[in-house]
Amino acid sequence: MIRTAIADYTVSMAESIPEYYGEHTAHIEEFDLDQTNRSAFYVEVQRGFDWPFLCVVQRYSPNHWAGSHPGILLVPETHLLFIGAGERILAYDLKGPTRLWEDRAEFGFHHWRRHGGVVVLSAELELAAWDSWGVKRWTTFVEPPWEYHIDDGLVHLDVMGTRSSFPLLTGPAHT
Repeated sequence: MIRTAIADYTVSMAESIPEYYGEHTAHIEEFDLDQTNRSAFYVEVQRGFDWPFLCVVQRYSPNHWAGSHPGILLVPETHLLFIGAGERILAYDLKGPTRLWEDRAEFGFHHWRRHGGVVVLSAELELAAWDSWGVKRWTTFVEPPWEYHIDDGLVHLDVMGTRSSFPLLTGPAHT
């Protein structure tokens, strides 16, 4: 189990499902636990030394052998938690706690990055952005090999040698 403190929250994560999971937890969400041939990802959130108030436990695919590692991103000022594992991506309002949405990252989640008030998802076939309240701003298709960087509020995207740039806040123009 790995624990990290972010603002007033402690987030615990593991790539296994603890036997005791959910004890004393107010809100538990479970996904695909019957899929024992898949990798596991466990996340629990607590305030200070209180009991956890949110537990998300899931099995997912593709797994780390396919280059997809689970991850989280917490936006403490809006109490928003993003979770990605395999093809499942989730967002939680920790004040509830309430799941805001569940989405899919086809062929696997890669990582979250925060750029000011924008949270960017990198996945095998998608680059997408949400605001710090969990509202999706834009999405665009990518295919490997691809990479991006952000400079002065512009996303610079290179997909298989084809380069483009667009505003981080509004995303690419689709025609």
